[in-house]
Amino acid sequence: MWMIYFVTGGARSGKSRFAEQLVARMAAPERICFVATGVVTDEEMRARIQRHKMTRDGRWSTIEEPHDVARLIQEQEHTYNVFLIDCLSLLLNNWMFDLNVDEPEFRRKLAELVHALTVVNADCVIVSNEIGLGLVPADALSRRYRDWLGWLNQAVAQVADKVYFVASGIAVDLKQLPGAQVVQEHFLED
Repeated sequence: MWMIYFVTGGARSGKSRFAEQLVARMAAPERICFVATGVVTDEEMRARIQRHKMTRDGRWSTIEEPHDVARLIQEQEHTYNVFLIDCLSLLLNNWMFDLNVDEPEFRRKLAELVHALTVVNADCVIVSNEIGLGLVPADALSRRYRDWLGWLNQAVAQVADKVYFVASGIAVDLKQLPGAQVVQEHFLED
């Protein structure tokens, strides 16, 4: 049975490291695809990406896909049995600032991604930032990014079998907490 794992938390919380450890503990992850949504924008980012690649062994392949993760996992599902997508917050950034998506296009892309995650014949581990715990941003663009990322995270969390929140290097399975309930949002409806 294929599983969807969603890992969220703040910046530098340990969520990416936890996601990689989660994949390493899976039964037989012999064909692992690290789906990198980040793009090299400067030398610091290039060095950061290189350091991340060096921590993974030969079972891992890295595919950079900054825009169409849904298509990628559907096309590559016979090549890999595990996809680690890192991360949704950069994917949304790319949709907003590379592709200039409007809200209807965002909702379509969100629905495509959720659909792909639920039908692919592979385990999926998805990483994202949780940015909705702070102050309300002062400008409209930042508020839109915060809102859309919140909706994207909720949509993935709703279909995920396991949802982990990572803070200070400690992961908690949110769906296993006593009294945990999924809040049904209507962000996919027009």
